[in-house]
Amino acid sequence: MTATVDPSNSDQIAAWDGDQGAFWTKHAGRFNDGVAAYRDHFFSAAAIEPDAAVLDIGCGSGQSTRDAARQAKDGSALGVDLSARMLDLARELAEREDVPNATFLQADAQIHPFTEGGFDVVISRHGTMFFGDPEAAFANIARAVRPGGRLALLTWQPARRNEWMSTFRTIFSAGREQPTPAPRAGSLTDPDLTRELLTSAGFTAVELHPVSEPMYFGRDVEDALEFIVDQFGWMTRDLSPEDRSRVVDEVRADMRSHRTEHGVFYGSAAWIIQARRP
Repeated sequence: MTATVDPSNSDQIAAWDGDQGAFWTKHAGRFNDGVAAYRDHFFSAAAIEPDAAVLDIGCGSGQSTRDAARQAKDGSALGVDLSARMLDLARELAEREDVPNATFLQADAQIHPFTEGGFDVVISRHGTMFFGDPEAAFANIARAVRPGGRLALLTWQPARRNEWMSTFRTIFSAGREQPTPAPRAGSLTDPDLTRELLTSAGFTAVELHPVSEPMYFGRDVEDALEFIVDQFGWMTRDLSPEDRSRVVDEVRADMRSHRTEHGVFYGSAAWIIQARRP
């Protein structure tokens, strides 16, 4: 890690520049395919103009950054993330896909000294939910937006409204009690807390629009199962081999009921969040 990270984000850099980042790099295509149905909603809200300067927060492997750069064909798109591995993949894909106006930087968006007013649009696809100090983070992001510029975020609604999330958490918990975390502003799942957070950071005209789309998990049951066991399997580490096997069998059975001719899909629900910088 070469960038400066705020101490409140130490756990995030350990995860995203470590095993978590490696997992997401390995499955980058699957994660992009999983939320592909939200792409049009997201970029319609972003309304990126051809000469725009775009900042993509938590860009991961850079799919949204490259998409933004294509729309800002006479402008630019900068993607920032904590994961060096995902950024390496993002740069490789931008070169392979011939998107020269997409660039990438390893940085903690909570404290990075972005050029004040340097961006017309700030976007993030599920990348702004993890800040240790969300108030400081969004204030820093707001300073990077020019007067009249826009913010467009895609974030999850609460787990109870996301079939995939609630289903897999329940099955992998194997009957054990699941903690129910209290809503917090930085999670961006609660509309009132989100409006309060973004308004206090310096944004105006904060709006949240609910959208729901089927989420893709694999071309067939076994393909989806392998992916989900990789993602949620850590929850069964303290179980016996027999109990872990029962969990996998239960997930497989549930996935059979979600199989379609186009693959395995579960219901999902997200917020499109829009705001402006006065």
